[in-house]
Amino acid sequence: MNIWVIIPAFNESCSIAGVIRQIKSKNLSLIVVDDGSTDGTSHIIEKEGVDVFLKNKSNQGKGSAVKRAVDYVIENIPDCNAVIIMDADAQHSAEELDLFISMLKQGSSFINGNRMRNPGNMPFLRVLTNMLMSLVISLITKQRIYDSQCGFKAISRKVLEKITIKSAKYEIDSELILETAEAGYKIDSLPVKSIYSREKSNINPFWDTIRFIIFIMSRR
Repeated sequence: MNIWVIIPAFNESCSIAGVIRQIKSKNLSLIVVDDGSTDGTSHIIEKEGVDVFLKNKSNQGKGSAVKRAVDYVIENIPDCNAVIIMDADAQHSAEELDLFISMLKQGSSFINGNRMRNPGNMPFLRVLTNMLMSLVISLITKQRIYDSQCGFKAISRKVLEKITIKSAKYEIDSELILETAEAGYKIDSLPVKSIYSREKSNINPFWDTIRFIIFIMSRR
């Protein structure tokens, strides 16, 4: 099974090298999209070396970066069976890639990481907003979605070819779930570690919640 890992990266010079090395240790093919970083992230990616390196001249948002990588896979890698999307900030453990791959091989079409079983050091406001967003997504999809905002997920090619990505920002995680459910596929859940340290997140819970509400209303 030919599985590619997709990493959207924006100003992640402190963590991107380690993330790339961990994925390489798994002998998986890797696409990294540098979304207009200004802190040397691009230079580090070039130094580490990846299978496909795409650059956005300016910061366009996580959704745009993921869309660019997915479009690249569909158009240029016909033997790719599935992708696994990870964040570049080391909040996802490469050791759990094997779990996603196992579920893909067993026939899962969409696997969503679930950090909420043990949120660990996840900020309380993030936990609360995530729970509320996940409840809304669950009601819309009529499937139990435990962690709608988790960026660690696996998607089969058959799903990628049927969904349309429009979101430019962090709504992408909700959009992928909604599009997949609307296409008639089951959303499987996989418990994953919640890795939080003191690094500053690019996510603003307040504004991203507002964008989430606007996003949901725009789909009604």
